[in-house]
Amino acid sequence: MLQHTNSRYEQDLAALSEALQHMGDLVCEQIGDAVRCLFAGDAKGADVVAARDVEVNRLDSEIDERCVRVLALHQPAAIDLRMILASLKITTDLERIGDQAVNICASLSDAASRGAFGVDADIERMSATARAMVKNSLEALANGDCALAKTVIETDDEIDALHRRVLQHLLNAMVEEPGGIGQGTKLVFVSRSLEKIADHATNIAESVVFMVEGRDIRHRERPLA
Repeated sequence: MLQHTNSRYEQDLAALSEALQHMGDLVCEQIGDAVRCLFAGDAKGADVVAARDVEVNRLDSEIDERCVRVLALHQPAAIDLRMILASLKITTDLERIGDQAVNICASLSDAASRGAFGVDADIERMSATARAMVKNSLEALANGDCALAKTVIETDDEIDALHRRVLQHLLNAMVEEPGGIGQGTKLVFVSRSLEKIADHATNIAESVVFMVEGRDIRHRERPLA
């Protein structure tokens, strides 16, 4: 971020960055807690995750208001302007990550019925990877680290591969044992939510590249440079 002689401007930018990081920390916690509740069948914990989503939504609105205020009062340019524009996108992705964590909590199950499908290990791996992607994208944002942001983007392929494997495994299991379709469908939704979380982390990383380099790398057809 550029240095400014206007201390209020610096304070507003710092407050915006701090709010984004706080929101990011909260949704990372939501992911971990949601998957823990899923495997533990912890309905009370799931209710806590759902209730905490109110704070995520509040931060979404607050950060949007901060961005508009900085644009109106300070008329930022160059990297500062890109930072504001990126923040408006990032807060939307973080809010949707929070929504996906709540969705995971809606698929609680007991270990016995879930274990028959044999996908717990892959779902745990998806959860850990998706959560790391979110954390790394936020670290890249805080440090203006495009190299780390591009690593996040490349990791999305790993999540997609795991998601395809889980889906195939679940579909085969449900064909062989139709009585498990209800439980299998819940696990499909969990895997899909984790895949969406990774997509949103990728969006955040792409916003970091835009902020730092001024390049829009969405919808790219070639490998990242």
